[in-house]
Amino acid sequence: MTEHLETATFGGGCFWCVEAALEELSGVESVTSGYAGGHTENPTYREVCSGETGHAEVVQVEYDSEVIAYDDLLEAFFTIHDPTQLNRQGPDVGSQYRSIVLAHDEEQRERAAAYVEALDEEYDDEVVTEIEPLETFHRAEEKHQDYFAKNPDDAYCTFHAQPKVEKVREKFEAKVAE
Repeated sequence: MTEHLETATFGGGCFWCVEAALEELSGVESVTSGYAGGHTENPTYREVCSGETGHAEVVQVEYDSEVIAYDDLLEAFFTIHDPTQLNRQGPDVGSQYRSIVLAHDEEQRERAAAYVEALDEEYDDEVVTEIEPLETFHRAEEKHQDYFAKNPDDAYCTFHAQPKVEKVREKFEAKVAE
């Protein structure tokens, strides 16, 4: 284990897609799907999907800051989802699919806010990404961990996760793990 291991938490639609894409990057040690940003203790997938818990589907990224910077993770995250869609990504609709950065400290909050401010200039529509402090991360059920890797032929994965993985491989070719 490295002494430079840090954690980032992002939500941008279905966690299967975000997890699969960010796992491609060198320096990313692990990506865990889960829930955060809501008010229900120990929520289940079914509860989060109801939209009643306030939680978003998120991923928690453990990364080696000597290999990949937080700003690189932000760039990849904002490349694989549309931060102008309010409470949705593609076919997934509801606050549980909102665009959100959950900061682990003030430095992450400031860097994410600066990134979003700069990104706002690039879009015709307003960037609606929320930036909040991470209070509690709830790990999703085991069947949701590494979902794309376990189910590459699943129709949802083929149409939604695979293109995000390919986008990361193409845009961040020099930073993709071998």
